[in-house]
Amino acid sequence: MISLMVAGGVALWVAVAGTPLLIRWLASRRIGQQIREDGPSMHLAKAGTPTMGGIVMVVAVAVGYLAAHVGTGVGITRSGILVVLTVLGAGSIGLVDDWIKVSHRRSLGLNKRAKFGAQILLGVGFALAAEHWAMASTYLSFTRWDSPGFDLGPIGWVVWATFVIVATANAVNLTDGLDGLASGSATFAFACLAIIGYWQFRHFSIYHVGSALDLALTSVALAGACLGFLWWNASPAKIFMGDTGSLAIGAGLAALALQMNVQLLLALIGGLFVIVTLSVVIQVASFRLFHRRVFRMAPLHHHFELAGWPETTVIVRFWILAGLCAALGLGVFYADFLAATGIH
Repeated sequence: MISLMVAGGVALWVAVAGTPLLIRWLASRRIGQQIREDGPSMHLAKAGTPTMGGIVMVVAVAVGYLAAHVGTGVGITRSGILVVLTVLGAGSIGLVDDWIKVSHRRSLGLNKRAKFGAQILLGVGFALAAEHWAMASTYLSFTRWDSPGFDLGPIGWVVWATFVIVATANAVNLTDGLDGLASGSATFAFACLAIIGYWQFRHFSIYHVGSALDLALTSVALAGACLGFLWWNASPAKIFMGDTGSLAIGAGLAALALQMNVQLLLALIGGLFVIVTLSVVIQVASFRLFHRRVFRMAPLHHHFELAGWPETTVIVRFWILAGLCAALGLGVFYADFLAATGIH
């Protein structure tokens, strides 16, 4: 329990204390966000706001994770290290993308092929390391390794894990459009995964996740980093996380879910990210097939902005939705535990 508190507490304070230092450094060099011209007009006022705040988030996660193992008796595991490395890798892709945007003073960074290709490489690298080095289960799983109990095999699991990493990273990236929306929503998801990890640790005979405690404290470190950053990212934001933060958060969620054997449950836990992503898919499909738009603008949060909702109203209501999704996922997980143990 102490290790969990250390992981979250250290990550939170590193983010709280480190973010204003990064803000001052970025502001002194006039490194700020470029706003899309086709976005909501009210966002033009945010042009020039320091970005790449995800740098502090990634550092906070790594420091929090390492600090949690100092004098606590909790051993570092390959699974935990792999999650942190995946967060660092995704953050690096986002950092390159963000740097191209600010250095060329445009809203577009890496081209789509380069960005997607880098994400695929990251996903494959994670999947191979998880399967061969961290000994992750290759079963398609909902709440535990034997539910539904379908073994994908090494090749199938690598393909599946790569898809989950790339899809989740981009889902969080799409959600990062309003001040504090992604960081606040992700905190609920990481908190839920932390509880699940600790529960798996206490009930190893059911879940068979040997590194569950280490994965739980990694989840807490990620939650702490998001909360600490949210202190400065809440509306009106003093800094944006950029793709550096959003891709790192998404990859972290996916890496945790894959190694905790709750990959399918992640769709419920991170339900808000799924809804936002579906809004983009629906918008694009409708326009290409019928030349009509379903929403005023996609992703979904911009639709409500253009419908007249104040930005803070959209954010808070989406946070509520994110919390409900995480609670639903946790409820389903616990219900399955009761069924597995025969408790009624």
